[in-house]
Amino acid sequence: MLAAIEALVRCESPSEDIEACRNVVRLASDISTRVLGTPAQIKEIEGRPVFWWGSDTPEILILAHLDTVWPHGSYSPLWEVNGDVVRGPGVFDMKAGFVQALYALKGISEVGDRVALIATTDEETGSFASRKLIMDLSAKAKAVLVLEASLNGKVKTGRKGTAMYKVSAHGLASHAGLEPEKGVNATVEIAHLILKLSALEDSAHGTTVVPTLLRSGNSANTVPDLAVLEIDARSFSKAELERIDKAIKALPSTVSGARIEVTGGLNRPPLQPSSTKELYERAERVAKEIGMAPLGCAEVGGASDGNFAAAAGAQVLDGLGAVGGGAHAPNEWLSLKSIEERSALLHALIKDLLK
Repeated sequence: MLAAIEALVRCESPSEDIEACRNVVRLASDISTRVLGTPAQIKEIEGRPVFWWGSDTPEILILAHLDTVWPHGSYSPLWEVNGDVVRGPGVFDMKAGFVQALYALKGISEVGDRVALIATTDEETGSFASRKLIMDLSAKAKAVLVLEASLNGKVKTGRKGTAMYKVSAHGLASHAGLEPEKGVNATVEIAHLILKLSALEDSAHGTTVVPTLLRSGNSANTVPDLAVLEIDARSFSKAELERIDKAIKALPSTVSGARIEVTGGLNRPPLQPSSTKELYERAERVAKEIGMAPLGCAEVGGASDGNFAAAAGAQVLDGLGAVGGGAHAPNEWLSLKSIEERSALLHALIKDLLK
């Protein structure tokens, strides 16, 4: 299992690099042939490569993703094992989870006819290409098991919904020293908007509105004629997300001479505990039967494709993947000793669901 994880981690696969994503899906199919005896299908869904092993109409849908947030060469060293700690780009989020799922399918009768393991390559950028596929399959499945990383071993029974926006301020360039008064400073106008947008947060509902990427200007001595701001908004409440969406889309079209343009919108709806309760209780029972300590559960701010599965009406359990920490951070790590135990739990849960 560790060798398979290493191979996938070394095959860097940032979401934006389509060819790199194709490479990692081909590698994943090769690994599935060695582990399960048959290769996966490699499908192109809306221009994105998708790993698909098993049934075309699964009773049990196992969701994973093989893309990462890490640009090529941005994580160093690329692979490191030090005692129980395994490091590498995407090792925790979520290439280890994919391998755990692959090995969990071994030795289950008729698994290929009743279960599908699907790994997409655009989860980290919002699953815009794979969303319909996920929702269509989830709507017909008995259970959807999501191999996203755990929270300190706990499975995830609730997730915030997400919205993503891009706000552009179109100003007018002029010389910053000779005649700044003849320009319209896009940087200044976007700064005012940042403060206005941040004020939309509501901690009582866990609602966050976070300005993330900001790009502005072309040279140090020119009044900037364009500033582009990206915003990450999240909440446990669908009504709150709709409030944020309405407020952002109601921004004035012009501010102090700058033209304001807004794109984006609601992405993933919240994953509510009502969609996970049944499978969580089942997983705790199965864990006890195989001698594991109680799993525990948590509601978290990060979203996943489990949000889409729940929105399609499926029973979902998320966070069944790796134990470790540091998702999207320079200290991303995986607990080596946890890999087999978590895979064994998934194996037992799948068998229980197929009874």
